[in-house]
Amino acid sequence: MKLIWKALVAATVMATASHAESLKMAVTTSFYNSGLSDVLLPEIKNDLDLDVELIVVGTGQALYLGQAGDVDAILVHARAAEDAFLAAGYGTHRREIMYNDFILIGPSSDPAQIAGSQTTVEALQSIARTMAPFVSRGDDSGTNKKELALWAEAGITPMGGWYRAAGSGMGATLNTASGMNAYVVSDRASWLNFGNKGDLALLYAGDPALFNQYAFIPVNPARWPHVKNDLAMQLEGWLTSEKAETLINSYTLGGEQLFTFNATR
Repeated sequence: MKLIWKALVAATVMATASHAESLKMAVTTSFYNSGLSDVLLPEIKNDLDLDVELIVVGTGQALYLGQAGDVDAILVHARAAEDAFLAAGYGTHRREIMYNDFILIGPSSDPAQIAGSQTTVEALQSIARTMAPFVSRGDDSGTNKKELALWAEAGITPMGGWYRAAGSGMGATLNTASGMNAYVVSDRASWLNFGNKGDLALLYAGDPALFNQYAFIPVNPARWPHVKNDLAMQLEGWLTSEKAETLINSYTLGGEQLFTFNATR
């Protein structure tokens, strides 16, 4: 009788657990590599009984998944591309959640001498002028979009043997840069969480042009009726809550804060 009772209790628990709602969200590799999702997702599950399945891709691919209706929401960091996504009717609205910054990484010997640069444009011009090895993500991610915009602002079309497009996520691109002892643009969170730094060092940061905003966009149910907009709105409410603010602002690596919450309520 006890065995039967235990079996019934176990079945009830499993049935209850199976009632948890689920949502698919495309997120950037830089967000995922930071490790912040490991802090946020369990709390989302506890508070909302919501399982958030992360599809980890670059911003360009995340926007494409939203455009195709393959996810319910996206969390990305490329403002111009986000605005185009919304203008085309693929998303309902854009909600800013948090920010950090992009940084310039390179060999500690700094052959292009970018550490003393006054602006990011000046730093990139020095790299191009000296033809020092540079690794680009080359994957249409938010980081890649920012890097290319900075080159354009510097009046440079990077090409030639010194410039290599890796076509990979942030972690793999940092690995390539470490192996080549090359310069690279990274988001700060990925750099802090990167374990294979080799002779690379953070050489340049602090330019307002390197600001890196992350935003949440629900996919438009008017275009894709099957998407779970009600759950996306619940998730947005949680991501902009005081609890999320505390968790995001208190998340550190090596004593350094990785993101700053800036959602408006």
